[in-house]
Amino acid sequence: MDVTSPVRSRDARTGAVRDLDVAETTPESLDDVARRAAAAAPTLAAWPRERRAGLLEALADALDADRDALVAEADRETALGPDRLGGELTRTAYQLRTFARVVLDGGYLEATIDHAGDTPMGPRPDLRRMLVPLGPVAVYAASNFPFAFSVLGGDTASALAAGNPVIVKAHPGHPATSERVARLAERAVAAAGAPEGTFALVHGFDAGVALVSHPAIRAAGFTGSLAGGRALADAAAARPAPIPFYGELSSINPVLVTPSAAREKADEYGAGLAGSVIQGGGQFCTKPGLVLVPAGADGDRVVEAFGRAIGAAPALPALTAGMADAYERGLTARAADAVVRAWGRDPEAGTDGSGTASNTRPALLEVDAGALTADLVEECFGPLAVVVRYADEAEAVGVVGQVEGSLTASILTGGATDLDLPDARAALAARAGRVLYDGYPTGVAVTWAQHHGGPWPSTNTLHTSVGATAIRRFLRPLAWQQAPEHALPPELRDGAPVVPVRVDGELVLPTA
Repeated sequence: MDVTSPVRSRDARTGAVRDLDVAETTPESLDDVARRAAAAAPTLAAWPRERRAGLLEALADALDADRDALVAEADRETALGPDRLGGELTRTAYQLRTFARVVLDGGYLEATIDHAGDTPMGPRPDLRRMLVPLGPVAVYAASNFPFAFSVLGGDTASALAAGNPVIVKAHPGHPATSERVARLAERAVAAAGAPEGTFALVHGFDAGVALVSHPAIRAAGFTGSLAGGRALADAAAARPAPIPFYGELSSINPVLVTPSAAREKADEYGAGLAGSVIQGGGQFCTKPGLVLVPAGADGDRVVEAFGRAIGAAPALPALTAGMADAYERGLTARAADAVVRAWGRDPEAGTDGSGTASNTRPALLEVDAGALTADLVEECFGPLAVVVRYADEAEAVGVVGQVEGSLTASILTGGATDLDLPDARAALAARAGRVLYDGYPTGVAVTWAQHHGGPWPSTNTLHTSVGATAIRRFLRPLAWQQAPEHALPPELRDGAPVVPVRVDGELVLPTA
């Protein structure tokens, strides 16, 4: 790698900065990395599914084997704590193993065979179709999840599972952690016999901008700010040959507290909402940022319980000093349009490093539905929530109408017989990718049924970035017509099926 500016790692608690033994990626180095990925793509795409699954398992094993050192490094750079980071590392390894099972299952290929034959429209040729890898994928690591949405996170796992080389752009908030993960990934990739160029890590703002424009890149996955994601999406679209850009960008994740819920579970829901808001320093993409609470005495009890819990919470470490500054600016602007119901404890009163300049105080704001402003319905990244008091369903629907697309929408009810506010519930569902009942959105299970996406600006795509079907982003359909058997992939050949395949319109499953 050519010598340029050194990559620096910052201690989230003390602010101490150290230079890493790695430099920001130069244009020449980036071009070399991308070309290697392009050269590796055909070989990796031709790997049997069993071999690809083995690589994913090996990557998970490598994470587990280095657990203690990885968690310690990530804690130093993020101050998220060993318990939270240990759980996140477990999730990251689980994601890789989940995608190994997805690959072995083979259903994601959408294998389809239509044999030649007569139809009411005349003779039909033999047609066979399935999904195939796109080619090299760029992955932009997230700030708030140094493992699960970073170097070997969900985007990387699903892209590798699909059969694509991956180039990860490291997040500057945790570069030492990223380097450690990348080195163990490179060793696992080499041990698996994967072609050179299957995996690489790059550093630096300029490298990130150039990566999405490089002609070797065929798709990109991003988790981050609306402004940053929009700029990269525009660059992806402006290429001579545009590529798909899958961005998770901004989400306020509205919550509707029904009248029955306020009447029957005020204390429970108030405390639960506060816990969801401050989880991870309020820096989850699914943090509930806007909570609709009915006007009146029952709603007052919800807000009071919410405020008590927020007021008891200590100042929380932000992932970077820049994010702490942005939070304070956002909070100040929003507080000018609302009543401040609660402040968290001062930084000096906190623990675990809460005396540093990068700490953020949790806050709860309140406003009547008729006084809601545009700023109050925009995401503020950090431990802030806005309560909006509605007098009736018409006001609740009006508030929801001002909310842009979100990853989640939550409905807190008084129980199974609570049928309050059907129009407001429907309006929320139209603006979210996942609707939760009687639960809190901070938590995204890695499953087949999961959908982590939503209408703009939460994402710019219909696809999920979490769960088994995230693999679909990095595949394209290809049809073979009148092809001899030797030219077909094994999954499309006649005989006993090796994956689920639709044959002449009928779904056929492989035998045990």
